[in-house]
Amino acid sequence: MKKIVLVMIAVMLSFSAHADADKGKKYYLKYLRPYFEINGQEFASEHLKVEWKRFFKNDGKKFIKKFSKQYPQAQEFLESDTFQKIAPDVADFAIKYAADSGELADCN
Repeated sequence: MKKIVLVMIAVMLSFSAHADADKGKKYYLKYLRPYFEINGQEFASEHLKVEWKRFFKNDGKKFIKKFSKQYPQAQEFLESDTFQKIAPDVADFAIKYAADSGELADCN
């Protein structure tokens, strides 16, 4: 019985560790849109899924470099601990609604 409970807890923890595209949408609207000045759909559809995955590899270093150059006013935020915390969710959001995803984000 004890083993079953431990396995159930391990499974529950593994699911909670995954990023969430819905949270990513909220984070994009709250933190990034004021800097980027484009809605979430425009943002996500700027790149293909594979491109977003590349940008967010290695703690989002390529994303930070690209978007800091494109939006210098966002550089301080993109280099912050807050961005590191939300980056996995923003990545899931961008990948889910990427140009080649066939899905449209409902956020303006």
